[in-house]
Amino acid sequence: MTKLEMYCVTNKRLNFLEDCNYNLSWVGLDQCPKNYINSNNKMNIFSKEKYYSELTFHYWYWKNLLDLNSKNWVGFCQKRRFWSKNRTNVKKIYDTTSVKQSIIMEPSEEWENFEVILCDPININNAKKIKMIKRGFKSLVKKPSIFFDENKQSIKFHFDMHHGYGNLDKAIDLLEDDDKKDFRKFVNYNTSFNPHIMFISKPKIINEWFSKLFKWLEKCETVFGFKNLSGYDTQRLYAYLAERYLSYYFNKNYRVLSWPWFFFDETK
Repeated sequence: MTKLEMYCVTNKRLNFLEDCNYNLSWVGLDQCPKNYINSNNKMNIFSKEKYYSELTFHYWYWKNLLDLNSKNWVGFCQKRRFWSKNRTNVKKIYDTTSVKQSIIMEPSEEWENFEVILCDPININNAKKIKMIKRGFKSLVKKPSIFFDENKQSIKFHFDMHHGYGNLDKAIDLLEDDDKKDFRKFVNYNTSFNPHIMFISKPKIINEWFSKLFKWLEKCETVFGFKNLSGYDTQRLYAYLAERYLSYYFNKNYRVLSWPWFFFDETK
């Protein structure tokens, strides 16, 4: 029977998870706590953490820990977002006891005929009109119908609003030809995507994904660099790009099952 190896990426200590079998994966600037996986050794991109966010650990895992001979499921979550054990409508949990009772600990039988598990998708075509005017003005001038038609408030429109107008198109231009056309179509015509750079899959597929992703992001660095990336909009640009690309890439190439997740913030 296959097992589930879950890696929870965090820059804060997660005391409530330290006695379960999750692999707590450290990307914080403070000293790595005992029994957490430190991503600031061996082959790593730790110096880019504030731009790459949880991808910092994903890269470390890919280069140093990934076992291509393993048949186990391998999953990634993050410090405030977790995979749910059951199909439930609960999106937010407020105490640590409930978290430990709700997180997934082993593969579900429902996964048997699928290759990749992704977070249930989120819709992004529900922005307030005033925000669209304030942050999406360039897009609205170019295509005014976006303002009135929710079906045109696409992933691209949302990205242009929040992470730099035109940045997504510049990044797509750097993709290989087999993805460039399809990914552009995906972001131009879809109004939802699977969020949070969270996924569960098998090692060979994970290796293919990381190989494709980090090759692309390295090309993106030649265009965007790091010096001018700051604030909510663009500091984590590479993570935002990966988040949209992940949803497209897995759905295009593999049998995908969307799975529930929930939010929990221990500090609140």
